[in-house]
Amino acid sequence: MRYDLVIFDNDGVLVDSEPIANRLLAEYLTELGFPTTIEDSYRDFMGAAAHAVHDVVAERFAGATLPPTFDEDFHARVFAAFQRQLTPVAGAAELLRLVRAAGIPYCVASSAHHEWIRTAHRKTGLDVFFGDAQLFSAQDVGRGKPAPDLFLHAARQMGVEPGRCVVLEDSPLGVQAANAAGMDVFGYAALTPKERLAAATGLFDDLSAVPQLLGLD
Repeated sequence: MRYDLVIFDNDGVLVDSEPIANRLLAEYLTELGFPTTIEDSYRDFMGAAAHAVHDVVAERFAGATLPPTFDEDFHARVFAAFQRQLTPVAGAAELLRLVRAAGIPYCVASSAHHEWIRTAHRKTGLDVFFGDAQLFSAQDVGRGKPAPDLFLHAARQMGVEPGRCVVLEDSPLGVQAANAAGMDVFGYAALTPKERLAAATGLFDDLSAVPQLLGLD
């Protein structure tokens, strides 16, 4: 099927940020007295909006709260690490170039804040593929994944019916959100075990497989 809009998740699909962000998040929460492993972080927070960290800490640690500046401090740590370590996912630029050349509209819909998305794109050189009108964040809708709001907002702003959209996602929350939005979704099983993405329309483990899934080969 040829789609009218390709919606990319950002972290883990276009930029290789998940190992960096989840390691730093686990370290920071542990430092604050909330013991968290990187495996915990992947399981509980991958693909989730920022408020999920506060919600999980409150639930797991008897109503505990994080410092008022937690989000800003965490983002500062991540952005500093991005400058040293962040790279694009292998094949991301080539895939974006192919989708653009095929004339298929595309965008990013990410649980991360706009500043996070732009910082990651500038560092990896992927900013050349995206204008502001192609970047959508959970900030824009209030409810992040697994709610469908973000994907529906992106489709509406891009002028495409949900049933004509396809989402590329690497998290179970993202797959759940795409399904709830009535969109096809292909799960990127690189960091996430395939069984956790079983609800996706299809699976891939390398971006080089995506053109065939999109009918572009």
